Amino acid sequence: MFSDFNPFLEILITAPIGYVAIIILLRVSGKRTLAKWNSFDFVVTIALGSVLASILLSTKDAFGKGILAFALLILFQYVITWISVRSSIIQKLIKAEPAMLLYRGKMQQDIMKRERVAEGEILAALRSNGLSAIEDADAVILETDGSFSVIQNLNDSSASALKDVREFDRTRMARAN
Repeated sequence: MFSDFNPFLEILITAPIGYVAIIILLRVSGKRTLAKWNSFDFVVTIALGSVLASILLSTKDAFGKGILAFALLILFQYVITWISVRSSIIQKLIKAEPAMLLYRGKMQQDIMKRERVAEGEILAALRSNGLSAIEDADAVILETDGSFSVIQNLNDSSASALKDVREFDRTRMARAN
């Protein structure tokens, strides 16, 4: 695009334009594009960063191609999330399921190993929610975005917010026996 320009001047010109372009594209694409990340979102975000770096550092005419790549990546992100909201099969392919790491004050060691979560991480989640004892938590859930939810008062019969936690029914049934 700027073949006769000094490479530093080219970066000084293309960087602000590329930055503004990605901001506009992200705003147009909606809040979901910038929501807490799952693995799909992480890949898209890394790809966007890579495209921006290519635009800024390429000596060839990468600007137009870079803006097109931004638009395509954001379009793919939009289409996949649009489909996943309407299809549970696609949603399961893209998003992980939440996992119950602690139930009624007991660490679920097999689930913790599978999810690669250390006991200290659960303890930190309890502390950050103002709890000083494991027994004060009825459940700790590892959410699909990697965050922890701490539930203090769990009513097994009306725990509708836990319907997508696969281990909830299994853990509850094992406790009942």
